[in-house]
Amino acid sequence: MTLEDLYREVIMDHYRRPRNRGTLGEANVVMEGVNPLCGDEIKLWLNIDDAGVITGASFDGHGCSISQSSASIMTEAVIGKPLADAHTVIADFRGMMLEGEAPDELLLGDGVALEGVRKFPVRIKCAVLSWNTLKLGLDEHAAGGGQRVELQHSET
Repeated sequence: MTLEDLYREVIMDHYRRPRNRGTLGEANVVMEGVNPLCGDEIKLWLNIDDAGVITGASFDGHGCSISQSSASIMTEAVIGKPLADAHTVIADFRGMMLEGEAPDELLLGDGVALEGVRKFPVRIKCAVLSWNTLKLGLDEHAAGGGQRVELQHSET
């Protein structure tokens, strides 16, 4: 089995058995992201405690296997992280996907499996949709002084 086959299995596992799928009752950040070019849609829920730690993250939506598995991988990567660490994870993932930077495997976990998506430029937006939506939500949460945030965004 090649590394590429292993990564494909990781992606399909997250697609078939998504982690943290469903609503999160007491979310203080709710974000929706859509890619109108392909129809991928993601809704994210986050619980961020008073200490600035992401204590819960979940998602729902529909779209291709890449967008849905990426959202599953992303929730696993940020739960339990302080906001500064979550921003580091987001930056590392986006650097890998958008700039071709070498990923930090310890930081991204299963997220490194999505590195092969770079071979298909039209699919990169599928992989980064949930991460971009998360980043915008965290930025709005910080700008609002930690108040409850609800927002929508569309990839262009």
